[in-house]
Amino acid sequence: MHHVILADIPAIRENLLPLTFTRPVCELLAGADTIRDKWQRAIPGAYSFITAPHLSELFPTDESQDGDNLIISSHILPSRGLAAEISALKIGEALTDGEGGIIARRGHIDAEPERLITATTEVQKITNVYDLFLMCGSLISSDFQALTSGMKRVAASGSCTVIGPDDNLFIEEGASVEGAIINVTHGPVLIRKNAEIMEGACLRGPIIIGEASTVNMGTRIYGPTTIGAHCKVGGELNNVVMHPYSNKAHDGFLGNAVIGSWCNLGAGCTASNLKNDYTEIKLWNYPSRRFLRTGLQFCGLIMGDHSKAGINTMFNTATVAGVGVNIHGTGFPRNFLASFSEGSAAGLTDVPLSKFMNIARRVMARRGIELTAADERMYTTLYEMTETYR
Repeated sequence: MHHVILADIPAIRENLLPLTFTRPVCELLAGADTIRDKWQRAIPGAYSFITAPHLSELFPTDESQDGDNLIISSHILPSRGLAAEISALKIGEALTDGEGGIIARRGHIDAEPERLITATTEVQKITNVYDLFLMCGSLISSDFQALTSGMKRVAASGSCTVIGPDDNLFIEEGASVEGAIINVTHGPVLIRKNAEIMEGACLRGPIIIGEASTVNMGTRIYGPTTIGAHCKVGGELNNVVMHPYSNKAHDGFLGNAVIGSWCNLGAGCTASNLKNDYTEIKLWNYPSRRFLRTGLQFCGLIMGDHSKAGINTMFNTATVAGVGVNIHGTGFPRNFLASFSEGSAAGLTDVPLSKFMNIARRVMARRGIELTAADERMYTTLYEMTETYR
């Protein structure tokens, strides 16, 4: 069994903020599941992490005692061919992408590779936060068969209308799906165990509905969309990646968006994903501390963990909200909302750390999850870093 360490490249981790403020790169949802989940299927073994110092207590490094580790860059997406090339590496060897980037190496975590080998397999990478929604459809399609191979499947209820090939719909045993319209013509739909799809919901694949998540009555979801575990969604969603334990339970539009964990979008909250003049979108980039061109015409809300939006909140196209943001009131707030801030379009103030912790503790307790002492230490360090990222 391999000893695998998924290693963040600092420049790429910074580029993926605000999502990577609170998780290593490999814990991002990419398609049907996380990058780490995909690697664990591709190369079974004991997994650990090399990540930012403030995350290392929650995501520690566990080096093999004999120094024989497979160290894989955590933004790289696995494929069968790439996994085979990495598994074939000998101690002291490294696999490169042909452009100067290291895909993986084998040996001690601090050892420099003695021999470089260029990969012959095409390499897919997550390097920008919008890659998560841009690549969502292709990744769901490639993940679907592998992910469902060990699951128990149940037939769709007679109260549902299913459009397209039966093989493209997988309802895991334990899920409740009644009175829904599910179109799998354009891609697969996977509904995980203990999820509930209420009557009147319309789903158009490719879509993943995570374990124990709820799709409320009358919801319209356009794929490609991934809803993580323990989420609640309603209204209209189009090409959204939502990490576990977040809610957008009411009417309002969300499109071409990436939402972190423990977020809540209030009733009527709507986020634009297209500029009125149809010009190219610029998105806030943390390492550059400015808005950068993306080449995109569509980009919606990018929101870090534990951020909230009150009822009828409106977000301009390509708004980036950091961690612990609480936005409410009328009008459009600015397109970049720094972590641990609260207010409205009229202005923002800093959120005291104690207030953030108390809210986080209450929010998590409602789902039976404890804010641990290690979590508190991580958020405290992150809070102290906030000025660096304004």
